[in-house]
Parts: sequence; structure tokens; C-alpha cells
Amino acid sequence: MKLTDQKRRQILDAAEELFHSMGVEHTSMDQLALQAKVSKRTVYNHFATKDQLFQAILQRMFDKLSQASEIRFDASLPIDQQLYKIAEDEVSMLGSDAFLRVAKIAIMQVMQRPELAQLMNDSALGCKRYMESFLQDACTAGALQIADIPFASKQFVYQLKSFVFYPTLFGLEKQTAATQRHIINEAVAMFLARYRPAK
Repeated sequence: MKLTDQKRRQILDAAEELFHSMGVEHTSMDQLALQAKVSKRTVYNHFATKDQLFQAILQRMFDKLSQASEIRFDASLPIDQQLYKIAEDEVSMLGSDAFLRVAKIAIMQVMQRPELAQLMNDSALGCKRYMESFLQDACTAGALQIADIPFASKQFVYQLKSFVFYPTLFGLEKQTAATQRHIINEAVAMFLARYRPAK
């Protein structure tokens, strides 16, 4: 890794730590330089403003999450097994420390900059990257019967967010592996009760 890339990563790591603990507005460039073990000039050479830093942190998270594998519909496998795997991967992402740290920073910023809410909502993270095509293929194969695929895709993801992401983010409850398995099972069962064709 080039020295300039190393310093950039140090700055991003420091910013993520400080933004998470103190908030973007209450973090100074001097504190960032000290935490990153670089000069203030080096910070400004990479990022002219804290807003640029914040955007870079978000982009880094998006890039990491976009590298996760996609699940494509397989007509040879039971649909409930495939939906369970999708939900399992999504819950793993939503409950991960890395995702929750950046999400907390983003939510604090959204309160001050509402336009960021649309950016976050439009970002294709986790199974949102492929869920609609998966459901379309499942419908074509006759495994599911869905009239509004975009709505059903959101319905599936938002169930998991409601029970896993938000309670964890706001410290409302500490979830165990057993709790998460129960959430996944119920989410899949409810989805199939609505969208699996009647025999």
C-alpha cells in the first residue's frame, strides 16, 4: 500500500471513530489529525471539509457491502431455504458492528441534513442489490406469486430492519443468535404465507 493510501485510511479510520463517539459537528480537524497520527495539512490534502470525510466514510461502507455475494434464484432448491439464506445474510449485515457504527453516524447527520435520508434510502445495500431480480425469477418459475415485486422486496427487507437493525442501533435490546433465528424464521414464514401460490 502506498504511503498516501495508508494515510488516507488512517484519516478515514480516525474520522469514523470520532464521528461515532462525538458526532461530525463536534469533531475538529485538529482532533482528526491527532487521532490519525498525521499532520493537519495532510488531513486537508485528502479532505477539504468534514462533509467530504463523511461522504468518504459512507462510500467506503457502500463499497465493502457491495462486494458481498449475491444470491440468485435456484429452481432446484426449496424457496423457503433460499429466502432463509437471504434473510440470514441481511441480518448478519444489519447487526454487524461495522454497519451499525456508520449507520449511527449517518442518522445523526440526517437529523441535520434531511437530503441524506434519500441518499441512504436509495443506496442498494445488502439484498436490496438483487432482491427484485430474485423475486422475479422465483415468480417466473412458479415458486412465488407477486403482483408488486418492488413492494414485496421492501416488505421482506423492512421486516428484518424493524426487528434487528433499529432495536440494536438504538440500544433497545441485545439480540442473541436464537432471537435472530426466530426473527428470520417468522419473516420467511410470513412472506411465504402471503406470496407462495396456493396448491
